[in-house]
Amino acid sequence: MMRVSCPHRWDVTPEEAIEIQRQLAPQVIDEDVVPDLLSSARYVAGVDVHQAADGKMRAVVCVLTFPSLTGEEYADAEVEVSFPYIPGLLAFREGPAVLKAFEKLNVTPDFILWDAQGRAHQRRLGLASQMGLILDIPSVGCAKSILYGEWTEPRDEVGAWTPIIDPKDGDVIGATVRTKRGVQPVFVSIGHKVSLETAIELVLRCCAGYRIPEPLRCAHKRAKEQPREQSEQLSLF
Repeated sequence: MMRVSCPHRWDVTPEEAIEIQRQLAPQVIDEDVVPDLLSSARYVAGVDVHQAADGKMRAVVCVLTFPSLTGEEYADAEVEVSFPYIPGLLAFREGPAVLKAFEKLNVTPDFILWDAQGRAHQRRLGLASQMGLILDIPSVGCAKSILYGEWTEPRDEVGAWTPIIDPKDGDVIGATVRTKRGVQPVFVSIGHKVSLETAIELVLRCCAGYRIPEPLRCAHKRAKEQPREQSEQLSLF
């Protein structure tokens, strides 16, 4: 099983959380670290987090084979909610459940897709970057909506994309990517240890005819199911 070590506390105030993000942001690597990740990767994970009926935060991690995108393993975890809902600080609300779920995996993914922002964030450290940094695994933010930055609509053609621009300094912090014709684009940004170009390509290769990449669709579907009685156990697809 995976071993996870978090470099900071979760029981912090919003002000302390912002300061932690500012300290961690410079540590994110925004270039390709793993040689030929697009061709060497064997497993991809998708993550979904939501508040369960009992009020706890529930995280689901689905691991699929890559590039075939067939089911391999999934794990889930629930923890008490200990941080308020504040856009831009979701990692402090969802992170403890996410890490607990990852600790149950037998298969270590080669990269992770997050339904969250990465560098496309006002402090350049969305959940995809913060979790990628803690897990030390190449990560990509693939959000359904924009949090921060200016963008224009890409062409209605699969693979078309336009940059997301930081209005403060003009830097490119992500990409608005068309994954399916006739539907809204997704918002892709570097999480950790990948370049933006690789992040875009990984998202596109994980799509199977839908707007949302298959690992995230799988995690979302599993997240809507009732938790198992033995939530500590792993399940195969």
